[in-house]
Amino acid sequence: MDQYEEDSDVLQLSEEQQEEEQQPTDPSILPTTQVQESDSGDEYDTDLESDNANQRKSYSRAESYLQACQWTGAVPVSSFLRNLDEPNLNLNHYGVGPVGAKALAVALQSDTVITNLELEDNGLGAEGARYLMEMLQRNITIQSLNLSNNQLRFEGADIISKMLLDNYYIKYLKLSGNDFDDSAAKCFTEALKVDNVVQELDLSYNKFCAGGEHLGQMLATNVGIEILNLSWNNLRMRGAVALSAGLRVNSTLKQLHLSWNGFGHMEAESLGQALKQNSTLVLLDLSSNHIDDLAVTPLCQGLASNDTLRVLKLSHNPLSNTGALTLLKTVSNNMKSALAEIDISTVFVCEAFVELLEKVHQNRPALDVPYSVTRSVTRNLLALQIFQKFLEERNESIMDFFQSLDKEATMNVSTSAFRKAVQAANVALDQRQLEWLIRKFDKTCTANIIYSVVQTFV
Repeated sequence: MDQYEEDSDVLQLSEEQQEEEQQPTDPSILPTTQVQESDSGDEYDTDLESDNANQRKSYSRAESYLQACQWTGAVPVSSFLRNLDEPNLNLNHYGVGPVGAKALAVALQSDTVITNLELEDNGLGAEGARYLMEMLQRNITIQSLNLSNNQLRFEGADIISKMLLDNYYIKYLKLSGNDFDDSAAKCFTEALKVDNVVQELDLSYNKFCAGGEHLGQMLATNVGIEILNLSWNNLRMRGAVALSAGLRVNSTLKQLHLSWNGFGHMEAESLGQALKQNSTLVLLDLSSNHIDDLAVTPLCQGLASNDTLRVLKLSHNPLSNTGALTLLKTVSNNMKSALAEIDISTVFVCEAFVELLEKVHQNRPALDVPYSVTRSVTRNLLALQIFQKFLEERNESIMDFFQSLDKEATMNVSTSAFRKAVQAANVALDQRQLEWLIRKFDKTCTANIIYSVVQTFV
């Protein structure tokens, strides 16, 4: 039995009408948008492929849609009528509902213009999804479909998955915010394990948790998806670990969005292992997870050898300056690293991080690392610039300045002597800047500055 046959009686003609017309009945739930010329008025024929085409009257796309609305009792959406010749049909937030979806499905099953169908937030439910999936079995033009925020739930996931088992045309599929749970993840996995048509899949804002195990199986065998959005789910523990296992052997995925999930130390460790082996991923978004300084260490084990990842997003994680330094040192030491952006924009870093980043930029000037700093860090970093400018104005080197204080040529100057000399020279440093500069030069806190080493700082 056809997967949609159970609902065919909703849209088919009554038995009496079928007998009068003496036409064979297709088990589809959708009628054609053609009408029979009859003395009794216009009646819709349920044959999707009629043998009596010469006896039927073809309508324009607008007429087809209006007739479908009349037949289903749906209110026509004016935006459809205004954009008849546009490949992009945007009906987001129009309150289409299941009945409106039925009318659209009738009108679009033979359409050859529309390539992108946007139906987000229309209260379609599983019933509306069923009409649209039947339409997609006939339509060969639509490549992009957005059914986000339509309360599809498991039943809708099951219907869409059955369409995907026989999918030849849908490349971009957005299903965000539909209350899909782990059972729905299993449905999608069965359909997408062998699919090579869908290139972009958005399953964000759903309820996947242990369902990551199914999605990991899908990633392990799928050879089509290039962009996968799983943000705003509940992926953690074994579900997250299984997802990473699938990523490890995946050969086509380029972007993986995992923000607002539950990735912590254990999950980061599995991701690190995946990054060691994966050679196609270029963007990994882990924003708003539980990646702290401890969790970033195993993640860096993967980054230490990975040579394809270009963008790593880690903002809104409980990282500190310590974790940020670990990241930057790892990337700096990996000469084959392709990373061009590391987003730690919500991490407050210290002076050491900023100085290391300046050194890294000497070899990798294009590396973009957004971060946050406090005013005190900015003030302290300015101290070194002020001191350098002071030396330039006096046409002195750092060695000249310290040698003038080192009368016995010991290559050591006490911190107190340096402090007095700077104050006497009226260098434009406030007290906090001066003390920070002294701590920078005297890293071992011995109250002595070995100025041959200091030269490398300036």
